[in-house]
Amino acid sequence: MRVVQKTQSKDQYDAAEWAARVDLAAAHRLAVMHGFSEGIYNHFTLLVPGRKDRFLTIPFGLHWSEVTASCMITADLDGNVVAGDGELERSSFCIHAPIHRLLPQAACVFHTHMPFTSALTRLEDQHIKAIGQTEVSMMGLTAYDDQYTGFARDPAEGARLAKVLGPDKNILFMANHGVVVAAESVAHAYDLLYYMERAAQVQLYAMWTGQKLRGVNEAVVNKAMKQFVAIPTYYGRPHYELHFEALKRQLDAKPPKRYDD
Repeated sequence: MRVVQKTQSKDQYDAAEWAARVDLAAAHRLAVMHGFSEGIYNHFTLLVPGRKDRFLTIPFGLHWSEVTASCMITADLDGNVVAGDGELERSSFCIHAPIHRLLPQAACVFHTHMPFTSALTRLEDQHIKAIGQTEVSMMGLTAYDDQYTGFARDPAEGARLAKVLGPDKNILFMANHGVVVAAESVAHAYDLLYYMERAAQVQLYAMWTGQKLRGVNEAVVNKAMKQFVAIPTYYGRPHYELHFEALKRQLDAKPPKRYDD
């Protein structure tokens, strides 16, 4: 079976949905570029702008390097494909749909097995440690699920994960598994995904030296976490939008340039 990559025309969408599709496609391409993807598995989803009961994702079977804005399928929160051609991957529905439904911050939900963060989830103590600025920045946004339950084949698992994540966190470490990031936009979710992987990478490098880690004291940790969530805007926009636009320019500079086709 050949997975159809382009079945829909840009003209059939309003500007908001097309922009959302372009961003979601770019996130898939960037995940390949940054080593966050795992073949045709893992999943990125985004609520259709203006809807709380429909989300965009890719048809199962595409490599993330193939993803374009026009290839997306639209699914409802019961797992039915309501627009586009292709099949919805089962765990994509079981993890993502309940999180979209239950959490106010979860317009965009990313789930990956990216290597450094996933390596931390394999440790007895999977927590991000207060040993550096990037790590501290992520700490206040992160929740931890210490119960691995196997493959997500039932939406009850997504509801359980949503409860662990809660309404006040953006990142969920899944023990023995991977990570979920939930945010209000693709730009914010990808920024968090990117810096969480960097934090995990640096932490592991520091741990691998075998030397005693230099911790940051609790008062400074609390100060830095508050500073991170209160980062000022630039040009009237949040920093993560500027970061995501810069990353998309990197895609534009590399062939193929079809993430927005």
